[in-house]
Amino acid sequence: MMIALSIAPIFLLILTGYALRRGGIPSDEFWDLNDRLVYFVLMPALFFVRISTADLGEAGLGRFAIVLYAGFLAGVVIGLIGAVLLARGGAVGTSVMQGACRFNTFVALAVAEALYGAPGLQLAVLGAAVLVPGVNLIAISLFAVMLRPPGGGVARAGVGQLATNPLILAILVALGFNAAGVGAVPVLHETLSVLGQAALPIMLLCVGANLKLKGLRAEAGPMALAAFGKVVVFPAVILMTALALGLDPLSAQVALIYGALPTGVAAYTLARQLGGDAPLMAAMITMQTLLSFATMPLWLSLGERVFGV
Repeated sequence: MMIALSIAPIFLLILTGYALRRGGIPSDEFWDLNDRLVYFVLMPALFFVRISTADLGEAGLGRFAIVLYAGFLAGVVIGLIGAVLLARGGAVGTSVMQGACRFNTFVALAVAEALYGAPGLQLAVLGAAVLVPGVNLIAISLFAVMLRPPGGGVARAGVGQLATNPLILAILVALGFNAAGVGAVPVLHETLSVLGQAALPIMLLCVGANLKLKGLRAEAGPMALAAFGKVVVFPAVILMTALALGLDPLSAQVALIYGALPTGVAAYTLARQLGGDAPLMAAMITMQTLLSFATMPLWLSLGERVFGV
């Protein structure tokens, strides 16, 4: 109950964003512009500040990455098995694959900070730095294999996605700063820090604004398979792998936050741009976001008991 109450404001902000957009306040154009502001400015600023000054040599970071990828790859396997079982074609298959393994990074940062303060947020940002480049590369590669368009159109579009992704670019620049030992640069880091502080509340409102309840009429089979991979298998594998590797309690719990997340809105963008089933992907995102209201407190409560956070 305490975990549910702690993360309740996050879900209330998501619902507020949904209500505001459906009420026409202020306009669809406003929300589209805010999506771009979060994606191209606020989140890259937050990532750069946190990663460029983090201690990337601390013990346990390698095991943290292994735990995160174990859960992600388990979701990928479930998604691919689901795509084969459904036999509905590559477009539906890619949506099932994404729905079973991708996650909403924005919600991860908000939940980690709400529950565990600045140390939790720092670990969540490091988790994003570890996951975001690899997840995008694997997802785009699977699109190219599952859709097999003539002329390699998906591959070319995917390379463009990776090369222009502002989150990946911010992570790479921050890693360069970190490796060079530059540290916090006066004025630059203070300015980006202020921008980063604005990222979380605005992006939660935008997550809600992008939910589409009408999409829930989509077929139940693909949505159920994807949800099973994402909110059951993904967190279960993370929990077991963290225990097996002896990951420290806070890192294990932040990894479990990633496991318990709903599919991220970036999956819809990728489906729309690379030829996946975008309406089905939107329905999965909405359904899993609503489902995670109940499942996330359960998983995180179990994690606190198991890991002793």
